[in-house]
Amino acid sequence: MQIQKLPVVFCLDRAGLVGEDGPTHHGCYDIAFFRCIPNMIISAPMNEQELRNLMYTAQLPETNLPFVIRYPRGEGVMVDWQKPFEKIEIGKGRKLKDGKDIAILSFGHPGNFVQTAIRNLRPEGIDPAHYDIRFVKPLDTDLLHEVFQNYSMIITVEDATVVGGFGSSILEFMNEHNYNAKIKILGIPDTIVEHGTLKELQNECHYDTNAIMDTVKSLLGKTLLTEV
Repeated sequence: MQIQKLPVVFCLDRAGLVGEDGPTHHGCYDIAFFRCIPNMIISAPMNEQELRNLMYTAQLPETNLPFVIRYPRGEGVMVDWQKPFEKIEIGKGRKLKDGKDIAILSFGHPGNFVQTAIRNLRPEGIDPAHYDIRFVKPLDTDLLHEVFQNYSMIITVEDATVVGGFGSSILEFMNEHNYNAKIKILGIPDTIVEHGTLKELQNECHYDTNAIMDTVKSLLGKTLLTEV
């Protein structure tokens, strides 16, 4: 498939944690094992509209590589999601918000946790930037150069194992291009996650809204203490 560059579409339902479906059903490892295969496109939508547009893009005649779309079990986040289809440029993310001091890079639906965290941090005068990367392969190198040229503290958030996943790809990019930033990777730890509700497990794995807020404060707090 990779050698022939066949346009096969992989729709990965139940990506990430699956709550009450139990530990045998968590979709934790797909980013890591797909990312090491040449000629793969690996994407994750932040919401229903993005999912529709990725599926639309994947079946277009000009899309001529295997295309992975990972999405979670659970409820949606949009009310008015039935929009006209739009082609998404493969390998292109999007900047959702400018910010100060720290940037948060999200992959897939945890971007919604990031948006809530940013709203909650605003009254405290904390103003992170937010980038929805959308494709872990190929990475949006232009967008990442912008991030590393403007922010010395970066948080990555994913609903997959932190070993070899999205955050690892950002570390590899930083190393390849000789950037120097403090990076904190949030995601599913290198352990077997047991049964529980989605909210319980996301909290336990420390990549929910509260975990993102705590991480932002921790990084900024350490910087302020250093400056003092």
